[in-house]
Amino acid sequence: MKKYLGLDLGTNSLGIAFSDSLGIIHNKENFNFEKGNYKKARERVLEVSKELDIKDIVIGFPLQLDRQEGIRCQSVRRFVDDIKKMDDTLNFILFDESFTTIEARKRLEDAGLKKDEIKKRIDMMSAFIILEDYLRSLEYEKIK
Repeated sequence: MKKYLGLDLGTNSLGIAFSDSLGIIHNKENFNFEKGNYKKARERVLEVSKELDIKDIVIGFPLQLDRQEGIRCQSVRRFVDDIKKMDDTLNFILFDESFTTIEARKRLEDAGLKKDEIKKRIDMMSAFIILEDYLRSLEYEKIK
């Protein structure tokens, strides 16, 4: 199976998860950067994709409740375009991330984590869920 990187981009953190060749998803990290310093986040994506030898990247695409693209979607598109200028061999998949933060918080609470620990891990867990949902959608497409 193809390996994937899963990303959840925030204004000052980047959640990172990945899947291995068996399709098993792993948490990688919650990468923090200074608010708006997307250059640092882009460099981290390049480092991790190289380290894990992954070319396919699923990034959360924050559609509005009415399913329209808003300002946050423009930010994600700009982030992706800037990375592609740095490495045009990477393939990005924009994937709807609706309600992943809510689900991530619930999973972390259910695991017994305290509020400060949840805050440290929530974007990473959101990236995990984004990737999980994407891989599940691939399976669904196979059985259609």
